[in-house]
Amino acid sequence: MLRRFALAAALIALAASPAVASEKGGEKKEGGKDGKGDVGQYVDLQPVGLPIVSNGRLVNYVFVYVRINLTSAANAAQLREKEPFFRDALVREGHRTPFNHPSDLSKVDVPKLTAALTRDANAIAGPGRIRNIVVTSQAPRRRMTAPRA
Repeated sequence: MLRRFALAAALIALAASPAVASEKGGEKKEGGKDGKGDVGQYVDLQPVGLPIVSNGRLVNYVFVYVRINLTSAANAAQLREKEPFFRDALVREGHRTPFNHPSDLSKVDVPKLTAALTRDANAIAGPGRIRNIVVTSQAPRRRMTAPRA
């Protein structure tokens, strides 16, 4: 009986020691590893196929992977539930005015896409919750050159 009690006390002490160590580490460095404070606050969108239009004709689709980085004031779990709204806004913007890259029909214009999605994401999430938007990758449906006139 005494051995079981000693073993239980040792297990409790081992389980409590990492929690105490992490609390002390949290006080020392506020904001995570790099001090930015927003580590892990993001919403990844499912891949979205955006049209590429040249001379009024649909010539390609580019599938983009987008990450919306959030501020520390944002509730990441609540905004991850709104992921379909962010995707819908991106699809609507991409079909209204295509995000064509000026010189390559197998890429999208990233600054134009991020500006449009930032405006819509701030309307969906609320002001002060979106830090920035990053296009993590682009995958064209097919590689193409410029179409003939």
